Amino acid sequence: MDYVRSERDPSPARLPLALKILIAGGFGAGKTTLVSALSEVRPLQTEEVLTDAGVGTDDLSGVEGKSTTTVAMDFGRITITDDLQVYLFGTPGQDRFWFLWDELAFGALGAVVLADTRRLPDCFPSIDYFEQRGIPFVVGVNCFEDTRRFGADAVRQALDIEPEVPVVLCDARDRQSGKLVLISLVEHVARQRGEPVPVG
Repeated sequence: MDYVRSERDPSPARLPLALKILIAGGFGAGKTTLVSALSEVRPLQTEEVLTDAGVGTDDLSGVEGKSTTTVAMDFGRITITDDLQVYLFGTPGQDRFWFLWDELAFGALGAVVLADTRRLPDCFPSIDYFEQRGIPFVVGVNCFEDTRRFGADAVRQALDIEPEVPVVLCDARDRQSGKLVLISLVEHVARQRGEPVPVG
């Protein structure tokens, strides 16, 4: 789109609006997978292979097959219209990379906290972070195969989060499922701001 104002076009030049959404959660919850599924462009990823240096630091219980980890961020983009783009920032899940969070969270519309029911306590730090800073968030329960399924109400109770915070079951690998989580977040933000909730 050409945003340069010409003499023939007296309308003011427009810049596309960009919304920033964080994808957070514990180690191995599916953040990189969700960003990859949603992004319309090849996502920027900072995945590194787990090495012996992480032994004793990285808890792999429940995700023993995981061989890589995000060390800075994942980044993806979704174009809603010519005038609106959504930027997705996947946060690192391990404590030693948390110094990056304040930079990533600056200016964010809100966040998705991905929860893995095999390691549910791992998403408590993310929830605490967003609650303390007043950043709206929703919880996306990533339903992994071959694991026991829990309903949204059971997860809400286990996490002890406020009733107005949406809890959505999802599959981080599935683009449509991920979109529903983002829609839930946008609607939640609109309700918090007293704005009309988008329909459709």
